[in-house]
Amino acid sequence: MSIDESTAAHVAKLARIKVEPEALPALAGEFNTILGFIEQLNEVDVEGVDPMVSVTPQGLKRRADVVTDGDQQARVLSNAPDAREGFFAVPKVVE
Repeated sequence: MSIDESTAAHVAKLARIKVEPEALPALAGEFNTILGFIEQLNEVDVEGVDPMVSVTPQGLKRRADVVTDGDQQARVLSNAPDAREGFFAVPKVVE
């Protein structure tokens, strides 16, 4: 896959980054370099390699995904300065 200047300009616009027209060839070149590196990574054989958290062997801490302290809506909302219909009420900040 190759990125041309119009695609680089489109990506810059989507990212809301102002790029001058004379800088578009360099940006397209950088995108193509990145894509080339990704293509190299796709060629690596990772069959049988377990996903890792770090380069040092360690496991992720895990816990059971269970609700242990739920159904306390009234208690939580009792601390709110303004609560309506079971929700926190906040002042309007956008006009």
